[in-house]
Amino acid sequence: MDQFRVPPGFRGRSAVYTQLWWIVQSTLFGMSPQVFYGWRRGLLRLFGARIGNGVFLRPSVRVTYPWKLKVGDYCHIGDEVVLYTLGEIEIGDCVVISQRSYICTGSHDYTSPTFDIYAKKITIDSEAWVATDVFVAPGVHIGNGAVVGARSSVFSDVPPGVIHVGTPARFVGNRIMKP
Repeated sequence: MDQFRVPPGFRGRSAVYTQLWWIVQSTLFGMSPQVFYGWRRGLLRLFGARIGNGVFLRPSVRVTYPWKLKVGDYCHIGDEVVLYTLGEIEIGDCVVISQRSYICTGSHDYTSPTFDIYAKKITIDSEAWVATDVFVAPGVHIGNGAVVGARSSVFSDVPPGVIHVGTPARFVGNRIMKP
């Protein structure tokens, strides 16, 4: 670890700007009343996130680098969700990410003597539901209308309109919507 270095430009903003966001997140964002959804959307937008209309973000949501986040309209991001935006996270419209889920775009190359850090974009398409306490690994694409069951770990893409559960998450059925 004595040789580990964060690559130049990896964060996408300066260290000072990043620290300012983390202070704002811990105070103005994190200590805001539950019903201040518009306030939290505004703070994220101020720091470069692209946040759609009617998005509900709980005050305990954590976003590492908001300038790498895009959230569509009418999404719900639950309590204690971590959006670990070392890489980009793109969330479509009408997506639910339930409490304590961890959307993780970055990791380290454990085969490298310098433990190189890397990031891969995560995409969650419209009308998907990531249930409680789900881990989503770097580079994963969750398809339109897919459901990932509670406490699952997603290491590969989830096709549209299906239900995946478990660790690793695996297909258990199709999502059938009531008329």
